[in-house]
Amino acid sequence: MIYTITFNPAVDMVYQLDQLVEGGLNRSAEESFVAGGKGVNASILLRRLGHENRATGFLGGFTGQFIKDELQAEGIDPYFIEVDGFTRINAKINTRQATATEVNGEGPQIPPAKREELAAFFTRELQAGDVVFLMGNKAHGMTADDFKQIADICLDKGARFVLDTNRDLLRACLASKPFIIKPNNEELSEIFKVKIESVEDIIHYAKKLQEEGAENVLVSLGAKGALLVAANGEVYQSDVPDGQVVNPTGAGDSMLAGFMAKYLETEDYAQSLKQGAASGSATTYSAGIATADKVYALYEEINVNQIK
Repeated sequence: MIYTITFNPAVDMVYQLDQLVEGGLNRSAEESFVAGGKGVNASILLRRLGHENRATGFLGGFTGQFIKDELQAEGIDPYFIEVDGFTRINAKINTRQATATEVNGEGPQIPPAKREELAAFFTRELQAGDVVFLMGNKAHGMTADDFKQIADICLDKGARFVLDTNRDLLRACLASKPFIIKPNNEELSEIFKVKIESVEDIIHYAKKLQEEGAENVLVSLGAKGALLVAANGEVYQSDVPDGQVVNPTGAGDSMLAGFMAKYLETEDYAQSLKQGAASGSATTYSAGIATADKVYALYEEINVNQIK
């Protein structure tokens, strides 16, 4: 079974504007409501690519119910711990000039008892060979120990642990040997407090993360594609297909989910990176998370090269 964890999900209100006038009245040309949060995004793309999964984490209030309803409409079985308060709302404001402005809510407080309830679920349910995506930042009231607890459960159970989070939380989990991590270029610079200026630099510091415990390191390069330093020592780089940016929210989540979907099918790193890059781009060129048809169409446009 594949599980995704989103500690602090959100309802994303996505606005499309001709242009954004700061300090003035803006009228939307188009808007949509999207069930969001990095693990939620991954669940939706995984399901659209044919992989059943359970979405987990914490939800509260009418916004939390909206996310549950959206997941169930996708054919996903949610297991969320109910908390007091309301799941946060994020405003994503995109313009036709390809600028993006975001206002992210904080979200509800997660009491220790609720965190232990979720950990107990994984201790009880997780089996060897399962896959657990832990994605996004910690919720209000949580610490790095909550991330480390999930990572250690996966290690103990023999499950593949897929991690996408910020510098400090990622560092806290490396000793638990995540199967794959996905920093972007800027985050890689932040982790090591260096200026990364070349592909050689990216490979060098990705390998340092492997030395600290990560098996595979997938580095998002934005408009320049992505780079994979694999557990077997191979290095691959992908490009990005042409397209009109509609909403970049969820692109990185889609990349990681698309990569893992193909890897679980083939265990082929090059094909997996190709589908990951196609998935990230397809979501960037969509109002919400990409459809499978869009991913498969862009898959044919992606080039992946092995770097010797």
